Amino acid sequence: MRVRELAEWLGATYEGDGEKELTSVAPLETAGGGELSFVGSRKAIKQAEDSAAGCLIVPMDYPSPSYRTVIRVAEPRTAFARAMNRFHPTQELKPGIHPTAVIGTGVEIGTLVAVGPHAAVGDHTRIGLATSIGAGCVIGKRVSLGEGCVLHANVTIYDNVDIGRGVILHSGCVIGADGFGYVLEHDRYHKFPQVGRVEIADFVEIGANSCVDRAALGVTSIGEGTKLDNMVHVGHNCRIGRHVVVAAQTGFSGGVVVEDYAVIGGQVGIGDKARIESRAVLGSGCGILTSKIVRSGQVVWGTPARPLKEHLEQLANLARLPDLRREVAELKRRLAQLESRA
Repeated sequence: MRVRELAEWLGATYEGDGEKELTSVAPLETAGGGELSFVGSRKAIKQAEDSAAGCLIVPMDYPSPSYRTVIRVAEPRTAFARAMNRFHPTQELKPGIHPTAVIGTGVEIGTLVAVGPHAAVGDHTRIGLATSIGAGCVIGKRVSLGEGCVLHANVTIYDNVDIGRGVILHSGCVIGADGFGYVLEHDRYHKFPQVGRVEIADFVEIGANSCVDRAALGVTSIGEGTKLDNMVHVGHNCRIGRHVVVAAQTGFSGGVVVEDYAVIGGQVGIGDKARIESRAVLGSGCGILTSKIVRSGQVVWGTPARPLKEHLEQLANLARLPDLRREVAELKRRLAQLESRA
């Protein structure tokens, strides 16, 4: 693809050699003369000076030297993501049901659906238009899958789960398993029946080996456009809002509420019935105590989580402890000398 063609497709302007042929995309450090890269940060601006990339997608105010071919856009990372789809288009869907797949009774399958080898689909399940079900997937009874969904290999969906349009579930996902609910009686734990459901809205993406538990009663829900990384656990009766981003190895205890556009880092632990309000940011590794409320727009870090400024002040104080200890030891020594003289 020529630079001018890509710029036109992106609705952007270019400078330099518009006839240059681009064959692929690559990082700034390794991109060659026929490859496209992008400048998305101040650090990247410095790296771009030494990059051999044939063309760069850059912000509008990028100080481009005369020898460099660039495409100027308002959001370089977003434009680069769109460009990547031109060089690496989504694998073409091949409709059809593999002979080894097992399809239950009363199943509704839309047109252009692909069901891979050794997949199993339970009774009275509905599969929407142009959905792809990978090898070894197991879909329970009375499941609803919207149009354009992608289930990679070995996804498991339990009974009575509703999934919207354009949802992507990566390998090893388990949707609708029982929540962790038990009652103690006579020194023994007895299972509290988990009879609720799971609802996943449109355009959600859930990473490999993540689990979303069904509600004990009611619904566990994930809102439109939310993205969960690999190995994320969503406990029973959680309500995750729209366009929430959650990094890997994060765990939500039962009944947690996360409002729209929150950002949650990796390895975060969130206690029962905590509430994360809209656009709050939880730093990686922090711990949210049971029933804690993180206010809208607040940035928190540490365990137990506290506002970022306070967390940084405490870290600074901890760093000063060795010096403080030496000072106290010196004061004690001088005090002992004064007492001995007295």
